[in-house]
Amino acid sequence: MQLPKEPSPLQKLECELYSRKQVQVFMKRDDLLHPHIQGNKWRKLKYNLQAAKEQGHKQLLTFGGYYSNHIYATAAAAKLFGLESVGVIRGHEPKEHSETLKFTQSQGMILKFVSREQFANKYEPQFLQELRNEFGESYFLPEGGTNQLAIKGVAEIIEETSSDFDAICCACGTGGTLAGLVAGMKGKGQIIGFSSLKGEDQLTDSVHTLIKEYCGFIYSNFKINHDYLFGGYAKWNEELMVYIQQFKQTHGLLLDPVYTSKMMYGVEQLIQQDYFAPNTKIMCLHTGGLQGWAGVNGVIH
Repeated sequence: MQLPKEPSPLQKLECELYSRKQVQVFMKRDDLLHPHIQGNKWRKLKYNLQAAKEQGHKQLLTFGGYYSNHIYATAAAAKLFGLESVGVIRGHEPKEHSETLKFTQSQGMILKFVSREQFANKYEPQFLQELRNEFGESYFLPEGGTNQLAIKGVAEIIEETSSDFDAICCACGTGGTLAGLVAGMKGKGQIIGFSSLKGEDQLTDSVHTLIKEYCGFIYSNFKINHDYLFGGYAKWNEELMVYIQQFKQTHGLLLDPVYTSKMMYGVEQLIQQDYFAPNTKIMCLHTGGLQGWAGVNGVIH
């Protein structure tokens, strides 16, 4: 298996809406970095893998759900870098594993299923010690992969392109990708994160904290949009599926059903509403996650 190819290309998107509203829209194609370790997952894992090796660790241990992009990518990255891996999975073991979990096992990841109550307290010292006792010493990665090394990796996206974009848009889960983009822009432009999670009232505060811990600055040039959840995390409806098909037909580009599709739907709604002034130059980040289609029956693949 080959290493992810950096930098990812920047693709200009053309359509009637963008022309009519006189905006330029570009897609940063991080989905093309690697077949399995793509998008923001590689950005977040890159320096953590390096740190694990430097610290002499033989194993990664991390957390996620049945369909987690992070669990999927971590399993593939661990195998690629010659490390063992353990995935602590939210919920009791299902009768049939998701395609995501089947893939992680094919990469050698050991799966430990825990109750939702246990998972909610996954960072408690006692639980972490229980994991050490069971699996031995490991390099711990948080759920979603967000930590200071992850932000460092995401910030490199700006170095790969330029900071002359007026607006940068990304999907938002734990806030690490958004924090990395804000840190990389160093106060320039406007950065919009489109949340995929319900009830994340503290997400803005979390992003502020991540940025300050990383670079010591407080930036106010970002916001989190919660208007395009489509029911919440890993949920969608017919309207979103139709949009994904139309977007693929127009741009020849597949979006994932959990993150990037909701982000682009939101971006286009804001363009339609004249949120962006004429001549605004917008970069949207394709964070990958295309493995998520394995859990969607009978739709686009």
